[in-house]
Amino acid sequence: MSKCEIAIKTGDGTAKAGLFLPDTASPAIIRPGVVLYMDAFGPRPALDGMAERLAGEGYVVLVPDLFYRFGVYGPFDAKTAFKEEASAKQLRAMIDGTTQAMTVADTAFFLDALTEAGADGPAGVVGYCMGGARALSAAAAYPERIAAAASFHGGNLASDKPDSPHLKAASIKARVHIGTAGVDNSFPPEQSARLVEAFRSAEVDFLLENYVGMAHGWCVPDNSVYDEVGAERHWRRLTTFLGETLKA
Repeated sequence: MSKCEIAIKTGDGTAKAGLFLPDTASPAIIRPGVVLYMDAFGPRPALDGMAERLAGEGYVVLVPDLFYRFGVYGPFDAKTAFKEEASAKQLRAMIDGTTQAMTVADTAFFLDALTEAGADGPAGVVGYCMGGARALSAAAAYPERIAAAASFHGGNLASDKPDSPHLKAASIKARVHIGTAGVDNSFPPEQSARLVEAFRSAEVDFLLENYVGMAHGWCVPDNSVYDEVGAERHWRRLTTFLGETLKA
């Protein structure tokens, strides 16, 4: 596995991204691409480790900085960033200032970067926390380019906002896997029910799995609520899902 830092020109500027390539160089081996959408704390070693693990499964993985419009920021400590007033204020401003529409527009350039890096066929997307909603929105926006979309502890997947991902269900052609925390204020039971109804009505091929006992953020190693058992379960689900969808 190898990593390189790349710069991706978008409609609004230049986004930095980590590009992770699998070890195999054989042209006969399928190497699908996967965009990994970050959580609220931005690209950092913890996400690099997750991308490396996916690359080790044979994927070309891109981890873009969704907050690139704000210039230099951080780094943030995921365990304390929302507990300290200054960093919490900065993070909330960047989250609020990076809309679903912005990330959807950027994703066209992210997918092009995967293709340029040698990724084969339709891509996969996976998002954590704020990235979960973006993964679903991207699948709706690029149905011919994204075949698999996964969200883990994604927030506001079926909110009352006009850009909520569940409202775009009819445009999703990808298979979808959603892993939710047992109790998560950003994705309460009423949103779960709304999402399921929207996906069923649109005949989306999806699975929603509740990780009982897990808290929002359990998958990411540097999060204060990281749970190794739950995280390993998520890895089994994710790698099986991507393998069945992108490598079959």
